[in-house]
Amino acid sequence: MVPHKIIQQLESDNSSLVKQQILKDNIDNAELIAGAKMCLDPLVTFGVKQVPVSDTNGPGLDFSAFEVLAHALINRKVTGHAARDAIISAMELATMEQWNDWYRRILIKDLRCGTGAKLFNKVKKDTIPLFGCMLAHDGAKHPKKIAGECFIEFKYDGVRVIAIVTNGDATLYSRNGKLLENFPHINEALSKPEFEGLVFDGEVMSEDFQSLMRQVHRKEGAQTEDSYLAVFDMLTLAEFNEGGTTMSAIDRRDRLTQLSSLFNYRIQLVEATLVNLDLDEGQAQFKAMNKLALEEGYEGLMIKPAHDGYKCKRSHAWLKIKPFIEVTLTVVGVEEGTGKNAGMLGAFVVEGNDDGKNFHLNVGSGLTDDMRKDVWAVKDAVIGQLVEIRADAATQSQDADDVWSLRFPRFKTFRGFAVGEKL
Repeated sequence: MVPHKIIQQLESDNSSLVKQQILKDNIDNAELIAGAKMCLDPLVTFGVKQVPVSDTNGPGLDFSAFEVLAHALINRKVTGHAARDAIISAMELATMEQWNDWYRRILIKDLRCGTGAKLFNKVKKDTIPLFGCMLAHDGAKHPKKIAGECFIEFKYDGVRVIAIVTNGDATLYSRNGKLLENFPHINEALSKPEFEGLVFDGEVMSEDFQSLMRQVHRKEGAQTEDSYLAVFDMLTLAEFNEGGTTMSAIDRRDRLTQLSSLFNYRIQLVEATLVNLDLDEGQAQFKAMNKLALEEGYEGLMIKPAHDGYKCKRSHAWLKIKPFIEVTLTVVGVEEGTGKNAGMLGAFVVEGNDDGKNFHLNVGSGLTDDMRKDVWAVKDAVIGQLVEIRADAATQSQDADDVWSLRFPRFKTFRGFAVGEKL
């Protein structure tokens, strides 16, 4: 079956199972797979924005002839008006169905039949290359991994961007491989011979995040002139195509820093602080950066083990944490638990003054079952002891102006072994 007929079949039924069966029946169709690869591989770009719709029937255009045009566009052998004229010539040769339902959809990078790379790969593994970049795990769920030498960065509140420089031009992609075409000033800033064959990982930033999000995918008239790319990592294109690199974060940072002298105000290197979290000094730096993240309104912190590589998928080599506060308060009471915690500690009742705020609250999270049993066995002895509590933020009581509580408080540790002792 010719590919445009297969596309019409896929388009005619919304059922994923039906689409999957259609692909199974046609997965050995060489023309279908070759065209789908060009269309669905995000790293394949044609350098054209407008592809006309045909309203006339030509004699027919062989796929091999279309491939010659496609590869000339991909390799930028034809650009600008020459590319436009070549596309129109191909359209006039193709039948209307051939063009509108197959060749044109390849060039606009959208098959428009509810069928993407994942469904092709489900039918036959690795049919279409998948786009990927490093994604972080929640550091709060993996506290033991927040250790040793790590880079700590402020987590920016922007649009994740992968910028790939090939054939003298930079192309911007979202984290899912969607083309981002509304930042021409960033494309221009990265389109340098020195950046050829490199992949920059970062966030597009703007003064107003909400306004930026409204501009990202606008079809026309996007206002993004105040935006810039905050770069925090870099790979070679070969490394990116291999799915990552074992090169350590330290070595990648050195490689990126050496290039940063070529950046202008449109491209900025994200500041990264190397700390050893196994040392008291490193923990102090970590807490200071966390406090600054709260004060400056950053989304959080990124923790990147210094000796780990880069993987184009979610990885523990990057950990993200929300900004938190830590307060030291006095245990003034204990409450018995309920349900599965009956007969042991349910929560500490704590109060005290920290950083000029008077706190009074209950803390029941962050306690292990063994701790609940042990504390309840000597519950009178913990009254008066100091405990350190971690929380997302301080919240003021609605009933009293001078009383504060904590949002999502979690017990961290006792601060001493005796009443009032602070270590």
